[in-house]
Amino acid sequence: MREHLQRLIEAGHVIRSTEHRATRGRPRTLYSAATGGREASSPITRRKVHDAAVRGDVMRRVMPWTGSNVESIGQPATHQLDAIVEHLVDSGFDPVVDEADLTISLSPCPHAASQAGHRQTLCAVHLGLMRAVLKEAGGPLRASCIRSSPHPTDCVVELAIA
Repeated sequence: MREHLQRLIEAGHVIRSTEHRATRGRPRTLYSAATGGREASSPITRRKVHDAAVRGDVMRRVMPWTGSNVESIGQPATHQLDAIVEHLVDSGFDPVVDEADLTISLSPCPHAASQAGHRQTLCAVHLGLMRAVLKEAGGPLRASCIRSSPHPTDCVVELAIA
């Protein structure tokens, strides 16, 4: 359990803190989900989100055709897409973003074959992680749902402008 928890901390999904005590004794280590925003923000996720936006801006300057939809969805939403794409790539996905329809295709899902019996739970966890990354990036986009298909490895994340 400790090893898995450490991986979640290093990925920026869990925040570790030490209990403040007024009495003697060793303080407890407390863990909470990094849900993004002011209430539960991970410094690791903040750095990743910032770095993704910087890399995305550089890519759009070097290859201007890749930034054709920045005007239509705005720079904050574009930076959110930069952050979510990097998060998904780091998670083993090969995301395909449709900026016009505000969807991200995650087909094939690299986790579907090994966790076929737990697809609903797996999708719910991934959706929660994506929501936290989008919230941390601080723009108008939110992940509304993951639309699955009859094929066990195909799914699409639907985004919405809040």
